[in-house]
Amino acid sequence: MEESIDNQDFNKEKPSVQPDVEWVAESIQKIKNELSKVIVGQEKIIDLILAGVFTGGHVLLEGVPGIAKTLLARCISKTLGLDFSRIQFTPDLMPTDIIGTSIFNMQSSEFQFKKGPVFSNIILIDEINRAPAKTQAALFEVMEEKQVTYDGTTYPMSLPFFVMATQNPIEQEGTYKLPEAQLDRFLFKLILEYPSLEEEIKILNRFEKDFKGNVINEVEAVFHKEDFEKILQQIENVYIKDDLIRYIAEIVDLTRNSNDLYLGASPRASLAMLKTSKAMAVIKGRNYLVPDDIQEVAFPVLNHRIILSPEREMEGMESKEIINEIIKSIEVPR
Repeated sequence: MEESIDNQDFNKEKPSVQPDVEWVAESIQKIKNELSKVIVGQEKIIDLILAGVFTGGHVLLEGVPGIAKTLLARCISKTLGLDFSRIQFTPDLMPTDIIGTSIFNMQSSEFQFKKGPVFSNIILIDEINRAPAKTQAALFEVMEEKQVTYDGTTYPMSLPFFVMATQNPIEQEGTYKLPEAQLDRFLFKLILEYPSLEEEIKILNRFEKDFKGNVINEVEAVFHKEDFEKILQQIENVYIKDDLIRYIAEIVDLTRNSNDLYLGASPRASLAMLKTSKAMAVIKGRNYLVPDDIQEVAFPVLNHRIILSPEREMEGMESKEIINEIIKSIEVPR
């Protein structure tokens, strides 16, 4: 990665509408304070998840069992004051188990649509790669259009609408590979790592006298639904120089022209980098973008949207190495 650039160079021209950065920064800090009652570490992951929530995207979490993926989703929904729904994906799960189905009403002698668990604000989909293709396809319209069409009738989702899906990278038995079209619907793919030794000690100390995990009941809502439109406007109004817009485009374009990659990223990836880098700037208390913001979101945005060439796969290279090389090969705007 290139070294950080002096932020003031990117704030020479003021945006026409100044975001209320102080209000956003205070709100984000309140959210983090509540999450810290339960969650130990994962600061960068939390920032990226919040960037996804505030920009209307969806996040795929990849990590081994037991590293608090579900707990993190529940806590975030509580702090944001949003409805939460959890769906456990299994090989026998049907599309109607997710979106809902028609039930015959004996009193009216008519079929009525009964909404499924996907009709919520934050939906945790556990082990998304365990469901078959037709169930995965049922998510396409919901994630992209934020609506469900059933029997010719369209039912809009209640906003904000955010899908957080998890998958286990180790266990492959009884799983289905997610199609590229579905992966592209996810704003980020975040890789959760094991906690450090010091973090693990903090976890043990925190739950040493709380075997039932009652501490989650102490997490309070510090955000309201009406705040989302306001914070989205703050993010949209973050100032970005033309050089940085070109910088995003060059990163994505180079993924399409790299000999190390069989498949590069689409314009959806460049739009995702633009939105989320603006969100990261606001989360860090700035009303203007710097290259570090773009570099920070580059890997989460791109890692699930590119496919390595067969030669690089055989060599055991990882997507992170190639993305880092692409970023290093492009001159950073100054």
